[in-house]
Amino acid sequence: MFETVQQLLRSRMSDDTTALVHGSRTWTWREHLAEAAAEASALIALGDPGRPLHVGALLGNSLEMLRSMAAAALGGYVLCGINTTRRGAGLAADIKRSDCQIVLAAAEYLPLLDGLDLAGVSVVDVGGDRYRHVVASAGALVPHREVGGADTFMMIFTSGTSGDPKAVRFAHAMGVMCGASLVDRFGLTADDVCYLSMPLFHSNGVAAGWTVAISAGATMVPARFSPTGFLSDIRRYGITYMNYVGKPLALVLGTPERPDDADNTLHAAFGNEATERDIAEFARRFGCQVVDSFGSSEFAVVVMREDGMPPGSIGKGYPGVSVYHPGTKTECAPAIFDDHGALTNIDEAVGELVNTYGAGGFTGYYNDTAATNERMRDGMYWSGDLAYRDADGWIYLAGRTADWMRVDGENLAAGPIERILQRLPEINHCVVYAVPDEHVGDQVMAAVVLNDDAALTPQRFQDFLAAQPSLSPKAWPRYVRINTVLPRTATNKILKRALIREGIIGGDGVLWERAERGREYFESGPGGVRRGPGG
Repeated sequence: MFETVQQLLRSRMSDDTTALVHGSRTWTWREHLAEAAAEASALIALGDPGRPLHVGALLGNSLEMLRSMAAAALGGYVLCGINTTRRGAGLAADIKRSDCQIVLAAAEYLPLLDGLDLAGVSVVDVGGDRYRHVVASAGALVPHREVGGADTFMMIFTSGTSGDPKAVRFAHAMGVMCGASLVDRFGLTADDVCYLSMPLFHSNGVAAGWTVAISAGATMVPARFSPTGFLSDIRRYGITYMNYVGKPLALVLGTPERPDDADNTLHAAFGNEATERDIAEFARRFGCQVVDSFGSSEFAVVVMREDGMPPGSIGKGYPGVSVYHPGTKTECAPAIFDDHGALTNIDEAVGELVNTYGAGGFTGYYNDTAATNERMRDGMYWSGDLAYRDADGWIYLAGRTADWMRVDGENLAAGPIERILQRLPEINHCVVYAVPDEHVGDQVMAAVVLNDDAALTPQRFQDFLAAQPSLSPKAWPRYVRINTVLPRTATNKILKRALIREGIIGGDGVLWERAERGREYFESGPGGVRRGPGG
């Protein structure tokens, strides 16, 4: 068993099986890693030995990104994955916070760096003649350092859905462990082909995609995720394994189904945050196994789905995972459900997902002591995710800690409402969040995206809600926005804070509302002025 990614890749440097396919060109592992070693040698020579050798990668899902990841591992320095959707001061802050002294940038992203205060940072155009010459003339690789398992391989920024992104240190040993566990779970070999369409600057793309390929010696296919181009890519490259995070399964399922969708090579899909409906439907439609888990970007809280789990649950936690009240710092009471499956003791049962054993795989945010201390309190890791757990240990998500809503004096959580709305066949994906009540407290709002060929009327929506006995009358959304798209991060997570900031009349879709004590929905005009009967 290898201790580091450095050791693992060294073992493949004489491997003549296929490592990489892009378009019509292929690279063997020998060729791919020779190019990576040359890049590592060049960057070590360019670096300032008096500073940490941290290299930023503003490269997207590309050949250059895969080469730079392998180069960092072989060279024993730290690669900092830079989010290609960040802009302006936020982008500059990420580069500075991770102490990059060099930033590798693809031509399409170079303009993003224009005018930024990047004093002390060398920006390198990886497609330029000068860089190609420097790499081509580099000497044999002498690693910057021989790394150990606890040493940082990459800086991976959190998604930033609930605040500014924070740099998570991803250790070499974590990379080896993640890859080996998934290779073992799915029985992957060098004959498999891995579809790397999730951002390679994010934890899912690295831990559930790239490390899997290097562990198995499988073929890598870098790509930009596209719901309409997904199946053609699978067939073109003979993809057998894919990873996902956020809404990709839902987005693919939103495209029209064809009778031959299951005629493809895909065997397994592994990821996070898909709904029960999407997991089952994706497996049926494309004829593959789908395994969904819950895990934080910090690798401190892991929940895995298991056979026999009840509807709505995300599974059972790894040892030490529990649900605690942030205020009292005590374990929450087991969830109690009524005959219809509704949670009856929300105030006692809902709390924050924690790792009572400590940090798990979390080694702290780089250059952010305050954020690290916020996560690590009283010897436990606090995830920021709301959840509840039944008497048998099954865990249910309730949203983020900002997803509490106070409606007519009753506490509500977004997660259970979202799960009910997701049962409506016309809905592809949705989010629920709080908007201010005109008097006091909150009102419930839902933002919805329909399947490509679906239509939804206010009457159909209210009839559906009325048929859900587990849905409290106070949890009926006061406002519903039917949108064509919702704001998402680069990792396909919905940006609720952007929706909250827009208010009830933001977005590109149609707004429905219902009267404060009513049950009928009507299309609304600007400012929520009702245009229904008598409106």
